[in-house]
Amino acid sequence: MARYKGPRGAAGWALGLTGALTAACFAAATRGGRMARHPATLPRASEPPPSPEKATLAARRLNRSAGTLAASVLFDSAVEHYRGDFENRAMYTPIVTSALALAVSAHGTFDKSPAAHRMRDGVYLLTGVVGLIGTGFHVWNVAQKPGRFIWQNLFYGAPLGAPMAIGLSGLLGFFSERVRDTPIGQTPRLFGLPAGRVIGAVSGAGMVGTTAEAGLLHFRGSFHDPFMALPVTMPPAAAAALTNASLGAAHTDRRLTRWWLRATAIMGVSGTVFHAIGIGRDMDGWRNIQQNLLNGPPIPAPPAFTGLALAGLAALDLMEDDSDV
Repeated sequence: MARYKGPRGAAGWALGLTGALTAACFAAATRGGRMARHPATLPRASEPPPSPEKATLAARRLNRSAGTLAASVLFDSAVEHYRGDFENRAMYTPIVTSALALAVSAHGTFDKSPAAHRMRDGVYLLTGVVGLIGTGFHVWNVAQKPGRFIWQNLFYGAPLGAPMAIGLSGLLGFFSERVRDTPIGQTPRLFGLPAGRVIGAVSGAGMVGTTAEAGLLHFRGSFHDPFMALPVTMPPAAAAALTNASLGAAHTDRRLTRWWLRATAIMGVSGTVFHAIGIGRDMDGWRNIQQNLLNGPPIPAPPAFTGLALAGLAALDLMEDDSDV
């Protein structure tokens, strides 16, 4: 049996470029994480509350994050539910709601108005509810199979964590509208807490859940490629750093967290390339796209990490603009 020597040609160049970009982010993270010359926990001089322009900018970044998640769910659920032949009419629901969420997120990304938009609010709330209901449907689907929650059903049944991605899109979008609607002279807050800390904690928890879903599917693939370990190692580290920044002491150095989130965002985009290469490796490759696209690695799934990393970066911006955080 011939020894496998790794991908060559275009695939080899793509993997090499991805590795180089990731290594560069690691190097920048290590360098950027060094503490300042003076203790970072010293109290800062009193600063004015962030201007409405800063709050609006952070809200637009959250709109972009919600849109990235919505786009990932839109195309991923379309492929998965098409494979299921839309046996249940409710399977059209996540496609419609994620398309609406993507549309209003694009609108919010370019909207510089410092006020919440009723239509965006309504769509985001609907999207969040659909995510919760969809999770219940998927859990019920697996529970109805013989053996219930055994590995076979978890591998090939309805993905338990997938609907929560659209739920997170709706939640982050709803948060973006609350940040945008911050009264003049006040700092953005959610549930009476600093908005940056709340969004950071939610984004970190979302990364952990998305990592569990990716880990299950990569475990099904026996981690046959070393790069398959990245989605189960980088995002948890980013989630831990982001959670620490969200729940930890005020005025700490968060540069390492910022660079690690940037690396995770790049990894999400790079994952699309890896999955496309995986489809090309299947029998007949892209010439048999109708079968390989349905049964190969899901191309639209990895950018979910990018969307959550973007939300984490927006949360860090909010924390740095808040003199009390």
